[in-house]
Amino acid sequence: MKLYKIKKSNIDKKGLYALKNIKAGTKIINYIGKLITKNETEINPKFDNDKDIYLFNLNNKYDLDGDYNWNTARLINHSCNPNCEVEGKGLKLWIAAIKNIKKGEELSYDYGFSYCKEDLKNFICKCGATNCCGYIVREESRWRINKKFKKNLRINK
Repeated sequence: MKLYKIKKSNIDKKGLYALKNIKAGTKIINYIGKLITKNETEINPKFDNDKDIYLFNLNNKYDLDGDYNWNTARLINHSCNPNCEVEGKGLKLWIAAIKNIKKGEELSYDYGFSYCKEDLKNFICKCGATNCCGYIVREESRWRINKKFKKNLRINK
């Protein structure tokens, strides 16, 4: 039985929502796509930051192009307070629950984007979590943004 359904997201456009209560540790959906090289990613206009991008970075040589209708997992949105994470290696990637998820709750995971000052404006976070830093940046890098914002608040007062 499917554990999710697609519906309008509270975060961004569409999302996946739990059809029933899901226990922590449960594998929910496989993230699938086409294996492409980093070079293909760089030259293909499909991956322009002005568009929705469904791209999973696998390693320093390859990415997984998830921009296919048959990859339903591409609709899971980023959150600074996620209830899922990605497990696995290579082409065997699963979205799994990291905490108990209640029926009707939107599924989310931390996209794990690295901190790049020049790219921040391209990746605005709309998750609404109390710990949201305003940008889609991996948890380990959010302190840089939070520190910057606190400094700017003091200067602007």
